[in-house]
Amino acid sequence: MPEGLTRQQLYDKIRESSKEEYILEEMVRLGFWQRNVEKPSVPEVLIKQEGALNKELNQLLQEKYRYRNKQLMLTEMRKARMAKAKAKRAETKQRNEEKRIARAAAWAEQQQQDIVYLGENVSAGLNKKVSDEAQLRKFNLPVWHTAQDLANGMQLSLGKLRFLAFNRTVGHKTHYQRFQIPKKSGGTRVISAPMPQLKAAQHWILENILYKIANSSSANGFVPGKSIVTNAIPHIGKDVVINIDLKDFFPSIAYKRVKGLFCKLGYSEQVATILSLICTEPDVDEIMLDNRKYFVAKTERRLPQGAPTSPAITNIICFKLDRRFEGLSAKYGYAYTRYADDMTFSAKGEAATKVGQLLWATKKVVAEEGFVLHPDKLKVMRKGDKHEVTGIVVNEKLSLDRATLRKFRALLHQIELTGLANKRWGKGNIISSMEGYANFVAMVKPEQGVKLKNQLSVLLQRNDIKAEAQAMWKNEAAPAAKPVDPLPETATDTNKPNTTNNTNTSDNEKPWWNIL
Repeated sequence: MPEGLTRQQLYDKIRESSKEEYILEEMVRLGFWQRNVEKPSVPEVLIKQEGALNKELNQLLQEKYRYRNKQLMLTEMRKARMAKAKAKRAETKQRNEEKRIARAAAWAEQQQQDIVYLGENVSAGLNKKVSDEAQLRKFNLPVWHTAQDLANGMQLSLGKLRFLAFNRTVGHKTHYQRFQIPKKSGGTRVISAPMPQLKAAQHWILENILYKIANSSSANGFVPGKSIVTNAIPHIGKDVVINIDLKDFFPSIAYKRVKGLFCKLGYSEQVATILSLICTEPDVDEIMLDNRKYFVAKTERRLPQGAPTSPAITNIICFKLDRRFEGLSAKYGYAYTRYADDMTFSAKGEAATKVGQLLWATKKVVAEEGFVLHPDKLKVMRKGDKHEVTGIVVNEKLSLDRATLRKFRALLHQIELTGLANKRWGKGNIISSMEGYANFVAMVKPEQGVKLKNQLSVLLQRNDIKAEAQAMWKNEAAPAAKPVDPLPETATDTNKPNTTNNTNTSDNEKPWWNIL
């Protein structure tokens, strides 16, 4: 037996050709048969041919055996195809997994460096990252081209900026605390107070962008250095005073309009999108499902009542409206001022007879600027009427409604005698309402206001009244009565204090010391 071969291996080699061919090869290998390389001998040729024929015969016999058992042949063919397909699937799966991992890594890296998606219907322009530097410098605004530039300016991480700006149609979290306060004319007003992180971002936008944009000279609401007093002064001693009000002022300004404002200021669409998302919010429904609360958007995004940026944005958007009203006022001989959504016109002499012409032109301008006049808030005050502008009487000089002031003094006296029990001022918390009214008086009549504030402060320091106040806070069933300050906290900007009077004023008169 040849060295290194087992018996089975020897049998296999013989079967591959023939016994004689194998013996011939071994004899040649061992030197017993002289190989004629140039011209093989006849026996050698015959032996090799016989071996080749035997090998071919064996293959044919194997094929014959396979075809004899058709079912076995089909099974083998099916197994071969399945094995091939399985190998191909495994290869494809591995290739797809490698691609997925590569995409995930690329996406994670991009997420660390850029904001490419902020929710449905708001992400289309995030790939536009070039701001108009000349326009920004014209308004003396900081130059940011990308989301990363904005995040660096706000000293936020890109992830935190994405979290604050993301547009969620359904989510488990909300950036606002919502509650309702009663309206003087009936119904309730929904206040959306931003959570601390969002509120800080909105204040940053207010100070670094919005307050740098010049307002019209007739805008007095939420403008540093102006107040309800500056809004009322131009209308002192006039023959006719006209008050008009815009309906659903903040909610009527949608996200697209706010984004257009930031784009017009010169910012790239990516930066404008992020800024407008931070400043807007949809109305939501709170739904409990499987013991978990969901916040479901039910409207488009718009300016919320309660965000510190909302008043400043409306002032900028109303710049053209104010200019057109200033032109109308000059044409008809009227004075014009605006405090938020309340606009006042006044005139003396012959101009006071042109009320109808002025109102017709006013309605046309309001409609063209995308707003709606409140039909129940139009008020024309003529000679002999009490002329009131943002809660201040302006017939001859700046003064207060005497009946309301007398009732407030009487309330302070009653509280001093019998405490807070069964006392009421306004529709909210009595202490906050009283403090708000005292601040309102101090703005119009500083001396009287200081006296009232001191008197109220002394009362609130009494132990019995302190105890009553604490009990009242604990017994508050609804958070709507709790005071909030959603407006810009600036020393020069006059906000609306949180009280309403209990006088028998008409529904058309708005209590201007009532906080939004």
